[in-house]
Amino acid sequence: MEKKKEYKVYPLTSAQKLHYYSMKFCPKKQVLNIGSGLTIQVELDWYLLEQSIKEAVKRCESMRVRFTEDKDGTAYQYVVPHETQSVKHFDFSEWSEEEAHAKMDEWTCEPFEFYDQPLHEITMIKMPKGFHGMYIKVNHMIMDAQSLVAFFKDVIEIYCSRIYDDIPYPKEMASYIRQLEKDLAYEAGTKASEKDRKFFEDLITSSEPIFTDIYGRDKLEAEREKTGNPNLRAATNTSDNVDANLGLFQLETEPSLELLKFCEEQQVSMTCLLLMGLRTFLQKENDEEDVSVTTTIARRATLMEKRCGGTRIHCFPFRTIVSREDSFIEGIYKIRDMQNQYFRHANYSPSEYYAFRSKYYKLQPGQTYEPLSLTYQPLTLKYDGPGLEELGDIQYNIKRYTNGAAAHALYLTVSHRPDGGLDFCFEHQTGVVTPKRLEEIYYFLCRIIFRGVEDCNRSVGEIIDWA
Repeated sequence: MEKKKEYKVYPLTSAQKLHYYSMKFCPKKQVLNIGSGLTIQVELDWYLLEQSIKEAVKRCESMRVRFTEDKDGTAYQYVVPHETQSVKHFDFSEWSEEEAHAKMDEWTCEPFEFYDQPLHEITMIKMPKGFHGMYIKVNHMIMDAQSLVAFFKDVIEIYCSRIYDDIPYPKEMASYIRQLEKDLAYEAGTKASEKDRKFFEDLITSSEPIFTDIYGRDKLEAEREKTGNPNLRAATNTSDNVDANLGLFQLETEPSLELLKFCEEQQVSMTCLLLMGLRTFLQKENDEEDVSVTTTIARRATLMEKRCGGTRIHCFPFRTIVSREDSFIEGIYKIRDMQNQYFRHANYSPSEYYAFRSKYYKLQPGQTYEPLSLTYQPLTLKYDGPGLEELGDIQYNIKRYTNGAAAHALYLTVSHRPDGGLDFCFEHQTGVVTPKRLEEIYYFLCRIIFRGVEDCNRSVGEIIDWA
C-alpha cells in the first residue's frame, strides 16, 4: 500500500509494533488508552482555551495520525492535514472529586474505533475547588508520556501568548513525518542498525537470566516442577485476566528532593537509583543476585525527537548481577555503565529482541525472566520559560486515569509532581498483584533506597538484612 485516499502511508515503527501486538492480542482493546488531566486553580477563558487546544493539535502531526490495514492485514499509518475531532466540554464543579475522577476513569476505559479514525479525545473540564483545564484520552500508538507532556506545555504556551502581550508565541513543533522517515530508514538496514543488533544478540547469548518474582521463588519452582526441569530459569508471568487498576503512592517533597540531590552528587540518573532499589528488592525476595526487570528508554535525545510527538518508547530487559558484598553505589555504577551501553543501541527493535531471545532459549509462550517494568518520567510542567509561571503562584494538578486493562502483570511509573514530590504509580493486573503487595513493594523499595542513599558504601547484603 502506497496511499490511503490522497495520503501517503508509512509502515509502523518498531515502537508502534510492540504496542500494536499488545492491542491485537489483548481482549480489552482500550489497553493502549492513556488518560490524563491537567487542571489549574484559576478561571480560564473557555473560548481561548478551546482555540489554543485546536491550534496545538494543528501544530502536532502525531495527533493527526490515522491507521489503516491492507487486504493482507498489514497495518500502515498516515497523517491527515486537518483534524475534524471537536473539543468537548464537561462541568464537574458541582461533583465531588471522587465522582469526577471516577467518570474520567470511565472515559479512559472506552476503546477507540481504531482504523481510519481520530485516536484522541480532548475535553475541557471544570473541576471542584475552582480547578479548570482539560482531560485527554489518547492512544499509545500516537503518543507517549513525554510527547503528552510536550503537548500540554504547547497548549499552555499558546494560551498564555494569547492572554499576555509579553509572552511570545511558542516555537513550532518538529515534524512527526520527518522523524518517522528517519526512523524507518534506520530500520530498513544501516551500519548503525547492524551494530545495535550485534550488541543485543551478543548480550542475549552471553548467558541465560533467571526469573525473580515479586512474590519470591514460588512461581519459578512451580514451573520447574510442572515441566520436570529443575534447572529451568524462565517462568510464565501472564494472566488470562487482563483487568487492571492503578495503585498510587506519593513520596513527600523533602525526601524526593533528597533522592534527586543524591543523584546529582553521584552523577547518576534517577533511573539508575530506582533500578537499584527494585533489583535489590527482588534480590531480597528471591535470595538471588542475578536479577532482571524491564526498562524503558524514551529515545528523545535530539531536539527533533523531543518535539516531534508520537510514541518513541523502546522496552528492553535489563539484567544486573550484584553480589551481597558489593556496595550500594557499586551496584548503581554497574547499572549506570550498562544503561549507557543501552542508550547507544536503543534504536534496535524490541520485537526483534524478544523474538531472538525466545528462539535462542526455546522459551514457551508467556515465559519470561522479568516480573515487572519500570519507567521514570523526568518531565514536569515546572520548566523554565514562558507559560504557566506567568499565571502566578497558582496550584495545578496532573492526574493519570486507568484504562482498566494491562498487558503486563506490573508496570511502575515514577514521575514528578508540581510540588517537587515523586509519584509511584503501579499499573497492575488485579488478578496477579494485590493492593497489599503493592504497599509492601513500595515500603521495601523506599527502605532500600533511603538506606543506600544514607550511606552508599553500605553493602547490598547489609541493606537487604536491614530491610
